[in-house]
Amino acid sequence: MAIRVNLDRMLVERRMSLTELADRVGITLANLSILKTGKARAVRFSTLEALCRELNCQPADLLVYEPDEIENGVAKAAE
Repeated sequence: MAIRVNLDRMLVERRMSLTELADRVGITLANLSILKTGKARAVRFSTLEALCRELNCQPADLLVYEPDEIENGVAKAAE
């Protein structure tokens, strides 16, 4: 997936556990873990807002766009 989630880095920088963040944000540990591992297919703006509030960060601190090599190859072949 071309979107990478930097939740691990933010948690280390904030000295916060995943469990503590889940409690503060009000989502299950399982759902937060899915987001952290990059397996989430979507994230609600309300969840992103709560994460940014509790981690004192901007959305761009959590989400980074990195094109996949496969996607680049497909895009170039289509041109």
